[in-house]
Amino acid sequence: MSLPSYKPIVLIAAIALSLTVPIAVISAYWPRYEERFFELGLLGEEERTERYYPNNNSTLEIGSLALWNIYIHNHMGTPQNVSIRVKLLNSTMQTPDNREHVPSPFSHFVELPLSLGVDETKIVPFAWSIGEVDYGNDSVTIRRLVVNNQTFNVEVSALLDNRYRIIFELWVYDQSTHQYAFGWDSGKEFYSASLYMWFSVAPSE
Repeated sequence: MSLPSYKPIVLIAAIALSLTVPIAVISAYWPRYEERFFELGLLGEEERTERYYPNNNSTLEIGSLALWNIYIHNHMGTPQNVSIRVKLLNSTMQTPDNREHVPSPFSHFVELPLSLGVDETKIVPFAWSIGEVDYGNDSVTIRRLVVNNQTFNVEVSALLDNRYRIIFELWVYDQSTHQYAFGWDSGKEFYSASLYMWFSVAPSE
């Protein structure tokens, strides 16, 4: 094969190489969007997604210990200060609305402040039990909960169905307002995160 027949191939390769190098350089410095977010989860005993209640029974006796672990991961690209606010609600009380970024209007009985580095994950033990209950004719009132060996007054009553929820809301410190907000700016839109678990109180003897 004669040398001239190689010229078009060499020319095409040269053009391709001349384009590839600038594109590679431009893409290296071109701003890339990466969504910022938190992960919030709840694990059971031994940090697994199982064994949330003693004997896998969500109807709890006074003093029965539930071993939970709160999972939180920071994917915001910068260090973050957050607070996990824990609330006790009955089945009729308003829960947080993550889509509308509205927290439950009721007071938290536990607050867990945390500092998270970039891409840091923390697992926070949350070992809890019912400390004191009053039984009425048609209601049950939880007066105290014990969390991580500390006793907290709650005073929440449930009627008829005797069902409760423990709520975990993620509040994020906003550097611009110097306050905690129920949610965060992802760079494109605002997000909020919360979760909850149901339980019932064992009937009186």
